[in-house]
Amino acid sequence: MENPEGEGGAPKKLTLYVAGETPKSLAAIRNLERICTEELPGRYVVEVVDLKKQPHLAREHNIVAIPTLVRELPTPIRKVIGDLSNTEKVLINLQVSGAE
Repeated sequence: MENPEGEGGAPKKLTLYVAGETPKSLAAIRNLERICTEELPGRYVVEVVDLKKQPHLAREHNIVAIPTLVRELPTPIRKVIGDLSNTEKVLINLQVSGAE
C-alpha cells in the first residue's frame, strides 16, 4: 500500500494504529486499503502499527482510542478514530481528497 512518488511530489504519510487482529482493527485495515486504492491511488505511504506489539507507541504518539488513523504529512497532523467505514468522513476529517 505504498508509492513514495505521489502525483504532487512528496508522498503523504498515513499511520493506522490498531491493537491485534480484532474485527474492528481488521475492518479498519481493509477500509483504509479500499480508500487508498479507490480515492487516493499512489499518493500515500501507509504504515500499520500494532499497539499490542509496541504498546509504548500509544503514549509517545498520543493514541487514546483504537483503531486510529493519523495523517502525519503534510502537517498539521490529523486523526480519525474508528473502523474507517465512512469514506467521505475519513477524507473530510483528514483533509485529503482524490482531487488534491
